[in-house]
Amino acid sequence: MTRIDFHTNVPDKLAYACRLVRKAYTAGNRIVLMTDDAAQLAELDAMMWTFSATDFLPHVPAGDALASATPIILADSDSAELPHHDLLVNLSRRVPAGVDSFRRVIEVVSSDEADAAAGRQRYVAYKQQQHPLTHFVANKS
Repeated sequence: MTRIDFHTNVPDKLAYACRLVRKAYTAGNRIVLMTDDAAQLAELDAMMWTFSATDFLPHVPAGDALASATPIILADSDSAELPHHDLLVNLSRRVPAGVDSFRRVIEVVSSDEADAAAGRQRYVAYKQQQHPLTHFVANKS
């Protein structure tokens, strides 16, 4: 069954996701990042090129001709064809379709109240499906 980790109270979801992806990529994982929409996907794509002066995170959008050979895929739609299923980093406010096809899912939830409320709804949905859940609070003193 898919393991689902919630990372909550995140001040900047995209910057946090870049750091998570850097760590997961370095560990040899193939990663899919799911965004809410095309605008968030474009912002994430730009940030992945600029967040670090020393790290390169090879990524393409889902559906790109190089997707199957690229370790990091960016998607903004549940209908996107995803070539690998090691790790899904969900930045969207919905439970992505096909969650059960991934070994692990990381739900990134910001400190914004609307995003936190959507995160709580996803937590309940996953719990009802009996997924193993963990919770990490970012920036906890």
